Amino acid sequence: MSNTVNDSPLGQHSEYISEYDAGLLFPIPRAPKWEALELDSSNLPFTGTDTWNGPELSWLNDKGKPVVMAGVFVLPSDSPHIIESKSFKLYLNSFNQSRFSSPETVRKTMEQDLSAAAGKAVEVILYSLVDIQQQGIEAAAGECLDDLDVTIDTYTLETGFLSVDQSQVVSETLHTHLLKSNCPVTGQPDWGTLVIDYTGPKIDREGLLKYLCSFRQHQDFHEQCVERIFMDVKRICGAETLTVYARYVRRGGLDINPWRSDCGAVDNNQRLARQ
Repeated sequence: MSNTVNDSPLGQHSEYISEYDAGLLFPIPRAPKWEALELDSSNLPFTGTDTWNGPELSWLNDKGKPVVMAGVFVLPSDSPHIIESKSFKLYLNSFNQSRFSSPETVRKTMEQDLSAAAGKAVEVILYSLVDIQQQGIEAAAGECLDDLDVTIDTYTLETGFLSVDQSQVVSETLHTHLLKSNCPVTGQPDWGTLVIDYTGPKIDREGLLKYLCSFRQHQDFHEQCVERIFMDVKRICGAETLTVYARYVRRGGLDINPWRSDCGAVDNNQRLARQ
């Protein structure tokens, strides 16, 4: 039987487990949401990744001394499952009082466990805190939509705002920091920066911003919001090439960053100011 959101630990009281336990991971099938978007799982119109950044990893070495590092977890966007976020956090916390001989042992353990849960190979990269500091903070790519003087009065998903000027074909990158959606289980807000890079008929910017703000009361997981935006822009705006990605604000020690592209663009995992 497939796991469902209602079966997950999200929104429920959970005991804090501080000893390593791979069984805490809770996979959720992607297929139902793909079917809702009329997508064929064997022939997806995009490639991409879901990159999770975890800056609060810790465990004990062989002598019982705490080790503190940060981690990057890269799930392929076509993996059969996403990993429910609370279960991911509980799993990472289970390392806190467990002993491991080396960071490499931890990395391999995490890769094995997460790959089993996702149903496809997951990449795990561990960094020292000095490494993270040296990476610095980046600005979002492209032009910002947020200074447009528009009236916003629709906060439930509305694709009717999207339109294009067929007389102009452009290549441009646009972003907004105003993306907000809600967790489908707890109703808690998820805040993010969204970037759209496309070639095709020129998208009306005011309409695009209104459309993206209409996610404000929409309930879906991070990955599913980005896929819906990708499909709406591709279908309605007729983009010839398209990359859509979001950099979400950290919640509970993890930030999730879905990336979807139909032109082979690759996520460089740039940290933004709110991350």
